[in-house]
Amino acid sequence: MNHILVVDDEAEIRGSLEEILREEGYGVASAADADEAMALVRDVPYDVVLLDIWLPGRDGLEMLAEIRELAAETRPEVVMISGHGTIESAVKATKLGAYDFLEKPLSLERTLIVIKNAIEARRLRAENEEFKRQFSAASALTGESVPVKALRQQIRLMAPTNGRVLIYGESGTGKELIARSIHAESLRRDGVFVELNCAAIPEAHIEAELFGYRHGAQPGGPPEQRGTLERADGGTLFLDEVGDMSLKTQSKVLSALDDQMFTPVGGTQPLHVDVRLIASTNKNLEEEIGKGNFREDLFYRLNVVPFFVPPLRERKQDISLLVREFLLEFGRQYGRPRMEISEEALETLSRYNWPGNVRELKNVIERVLILNPRVLRIERKHLPPLTHKSGARSTEEFSSLQQARDAYEREYIQKKIEEAHNNISHAAELLGLERSHLYRKMKALGIAARE
Repeated sequence: MNHILVVDDEAEIRGSLEEILREEGYGVASAADADEAMALVRDVPYDVVLLDIWLPGRDGLEMLAEIRELAAETRPEVVMISGHGTIESAVKATKLGAYDFLEKPLSLERTLIVIKNAIEARRLRAENEEFKRQFSAASALTGESVPVKALRQQIRLMAPTNGRVLIYGESGTGKELIARSIHAESLRRDGVFVELNCAAIPEAHIEAELFGYRHGAQPGGPPEQRGTLERADGGTLFLDEVGDMSLKTQSKVLSALDDQMFTPVGGTQPLHVDVRLIASTNKNLEEEIGKGNFREDLFYRLNVVPFFVPPLRERKQDISLLVREFLLEFGRQYGRPRMEISEEALETLSRYNWPGNVRELKNVIERVLILNPRVLRIERKHLPPLTHKSGARSTEEFSSLQQARDAYEREYIQKKIEEAHNNISHAAELLGLERSHLYRKMKALGIAARE
């Protein structure tokens, strides 16, 4: 439940607002002056304060300045209200950090919309503050492999610009983490970071999520909703898995990118925003363009600065660092003492190919901790059986380059024979070899024919 504090010296207004807001499902308290109100604000983490400018003793603007000095995680959004509103008062309140300004007599519909938007703004601010606490820009990317060091360098170079970024990478590689790291090192770091997962939202709803909608546009829905573009104004918008966006929506996104303007669904007035766009995809967008699934002009708008996030199998030297980071994270989360992991267990994890990438590794570590609540040291036997399957042989198994080459050829040929269901002629086609040449290879490598 969200909590609202109403600060007004008129008892009738306080009573009316309390009754209306409780009917809307909010927790509500009220105060008649600034001193009483500040005591409540320090005691309870309110989401929004409706604050009258004209109060006995200290006025509302003084109280607003005092609220702005509170810690970010406890600071509510403040909406100023006044029966003697002037442009000068509104400008002053905005400069002091007020979220919005309402004039008396209050419009119920507008008051509820402003409160809803203020609550959302506070939620986004809290998310960004939490991210800043948990991930400093320097340590957000765990690893010392060459690909990770290159990514850090690229982030340092490109984050301070306003260039659009397109992040490529398989699912689970940490594309969102890269996007957040870019935002954290950008000139917009004090603005909001808003994410929209294009693959997770039904096509029928994605335009409303992106552009918002106005009264009457959604039957049975609330009268107004701000879209992600509007909420990201002054900050960064991250479009995750942009390759899953429909062609119709792509066209509207292209127009919004060109003009930094858009019209909400059901609206008549275009809105101007200042947004830096970061997008990600696990698809080959150039192939999608060839198939007619992605607009070429949008691709070139997004692909100003391409980032490539390597799969975990190409940065296996980072696995031990990632594992220890996840052990600390889940240890704190589940109230466990400091966990250790054996070298044999780490070696097993390093030999697995991790098709689900970093996300899969993180899930495995969490699963091990949950299933072994009394274990203080993770051994190989505690790991899921799947991770015991090595996707690649250890280099220590071979005494020469020729042995390693033969082992790789043997595995590759056997895999193609299995794909051909033991049909040697078909396997030879898959390998690009003559049938007789494949037979000679099989004999030399000790592969039995089972055609």
